[in-house]
Amino acid sequence: MREVVIAGVGLHPCGRFGDKPYVDMGREAVAAALKDAGIAWSEVQAAYCARMYLPATSGARILKTLGMTGIPIADVEAACASGAVALSQAYMAIASGFYDVVLAFGVEKMPRGFMDPSAIYEDWQIRMGLAVNPMYWAIAAKRHMADYGATALQMAKVSVKNHKNARTNPYAMYRREVSVEEVLSSRMVCDPITLLMVCAPNEGAAAAIVCSAEFARKHSARPVQVAACVPRTSLYPWFRAPAAYVSARPNPPSVTTRAAREAYEMAGIGPQDLDLVELQDTDACSEIIASEELGLCPVGEGGRLVDEGISEIGGRLPINPSGGLLSNGEPIGASHLRQIAETVWQLRGEAGERQVEGARVGLCHVVGAGGNAAVTILKR
Repeated sequence: MREVVIAGVGLHPCGRFGDKPYVDMGREAVAAALKDAGIAWSEVQAAYCARMYLPATSGARILKTLGMTGIPIADVEAACASGAVALSQAYMAIASGFYDVVLAFGVEKMPRGFMDPSAIYEDWQIRMGLAVNPMYWAIAAKRHMADYGATALQMAKVSVKNHKNARTNPYAMYRREVSVEEVLSSRMVCDPITLLMVCAPNEGAAAAIVCSAEFARKHSARPVQVAACVPRTSLYPWFRAPAAYVSARPNPPSVTTRAAREAYEMAGIGPQDLDLVELQDTDACSEIIASEELGLCPVGEGGRLVDEGISEIGGRLPINPSGGLLSNGEPIGASHLRQIAETVWQLRGEAGERQVEGARVGLCHVVGAGGNAAVTILKR
């Protein structure tokens, strides 16, 4: 197994861009990644495109605008973990020695409002009113409040932190700071989750040039090692499950915990070695729960990380220095690769005012429909 690195990354901002074609968004992100890596498009040997709502062969439609080189181009989809699957395919292709340079990229133009239920729910779930995502986030939040004492105030503090972090992120959709009072008084979406505690589906694109360490030494002075990339699916029905499972207490570890444990072992580190984390904050309580499932703190103490400033930039373990999904939104195909780009910049010391001082190891995490999850660990 060869050492795998990321030689370059590129982003198209997250947000809403009217009639701008997804092809243009994807091309801009890929071109930025190629420039960052200092390599030519003709040197890329294969490509994986992550998308969920876009048409078939989206990857090929985007990349043909850079020139027809005849390489294999495959579209992949795994709900919120789609970008991680694209990255893992690139990782395995490089680690095995089959290719030297692979492009992993993601792009999305999401419909406004709640995601189209027919894309991810069964018809009977839609008819029973079980097809609105925030319902499941709210159930998880209520259970965490009942079991461990998490509070709406802690959730509001997560939102305040992440919006504050995004203030200096030029790629974020929302770059305005908010107060605890604003978050708590914003429109109720699904108790206890208010509008400013939930992320928005939106548009964006992200790309990473993945290559062997040997190739990077010849082309790039700033490679970042992919120490682990572990996509997994859950062992039991996750959210969007049949009604009988909504409040179940499953015995197996969560899919996030399973992916994290394998990633830590693969990278040869533990959670205590992390310098920053970008995780799936589809809602504010999800950050609290994921913090625990990733082993960043004991179960039931995720709220303490924000209460004590541990998860702030400047704290012991900054979480979502980019602003997370709460500020960037979630263009599904691009989401994990956006986290990757942010973490690469952090490990290079190129994150500007949101820079985590001395960052050497970062973790990126996603989890979504179908129990699809992934944990990627990057090292410098």
